[in-house]
Amino acid sequence: MNLAIEIAIKASSAGLPISESAEPSAKSVYELNPLSDTRWEAFIKEHSRASVFHSTNWLGALQTTYGYDPLVVTTCRPNAPLTNGIVFCRIRSLLTGRRFVSLPFSDHCEPLVNNSTELDDLLLHMKQYVDAGKWKYIEIRPTSCRPGSQTGLGKTIVYSFHHLDLRKSTRELFRNFHKDCVQRKIRRAEREKLHYEEGTSETLLQKFYELLVMTRRRQCLPPQPLSWFRGLVAAFGEDLKIRLATKDDLPVASILTLAHKNSMVYKYGCSDARFHKLGGMPFLFWNAIQEAKDKGCEEFDMGRSDRDNFGLISFKEHWGTVGTQLSYWTYPQHWPATTSSVRQKSVLRRAVPLTPSFVLRAAGRLLYRHIG
Repeated sequence: MNLAIEIAIKASSAGLPISESAEPSAKSVYELNPLSDTRWEAFIKEHSRASVFHSTNWLGALQTTYGYDPLVVTTCRPNAPLTNGIVFCRIRSLLTGRRFVSLPFSDHCEPLVNNSTELDDLLLHMKQYVDAGKWKYIEIRPTSCRPGSQTGLGKTIVYSFHHLDLRKSTRELFRNFHKDCVQRKIRRAEREKLHYEEGTSETLLQKFYELLVMTRRRQCLPPQPLSWFRGLVAAFGEDLKIRLATKDDLPVASILTLAHKNSMVYKYGCSDARFHKLGGMPFLFWNAIQEAKDKGCEEFDMGRSDRDNFGLISFKEHWGTVGTQLSYWTYPQHWPATTSSVRQKSVLRRAVPLTPSFVLRAAGRLLYRHIG
């Protein structure tokens, strides 16, 4: 290991600045624990680009459920108010390696910096961990900023990202929805007298999770562990809502939303395919959007979509959303193993439909902590 890098990493982990002579970082960089350092919560509360994924609620749920340890890198000295920072989680896995991700299971996580120089200084600091040979890679998921070429980070995967501007009247929002794919389905749900429930009770959580298992089976994937959703409920309290649509006491669709500052985030959705024609999902989205408006939110975040998932992208576009590209960046740059992924998907398509639900749930409990 390069001696300068080793000294820099040890100093940083002790809360000391990286020396100006410890290349390649151009400025002193410090590390802090956002779950114990109160400056982080105060900083993101005031920062205009801080999202729900920067929150200590989200970080706490990641740590409680999966054992990921969060850290923030900043150029601000200890005890000084924070003016910048990038939050990561340390993932230690025997299956997928040791890596820093900003942030696991988060659709996006903007580096909270004031300019490109700050961004590159912080990334150059993190790059030293990989160069020292003990960490596999670092990954960031920004919504807008772009790392400089000297950081060595490369774009590895691109998603579609959609959000709905709520700074319009409720009437105008509804008028902009696709008439057949959204407006008509909402009215169908009302005619069918679908019952709407919301909250965080264990009963609602269990109904949501049963629908989630059904949905993940259709997608040929194991479900996320139930402990993850319990962790989110415990962390977010009233800022999390499970929304459930039922027909004659039978659950037909459910979504999970998170509220943070002036945004409401759609994070998970699931349904019983036998009842799609009843319009349960549009019905739930419309209820969530109206509540977000009532709370004074300015944005409804619909999250990321795989670029080849044309059905999901169309669904989000039908709500009058704004779509943009969302790029993930890593150092060293590594491309998804396309051939391997195709083979894995082929195996899952054959195996999952034949797998009992309790086995799928067990697989989710075992695997998800390794793939954040």
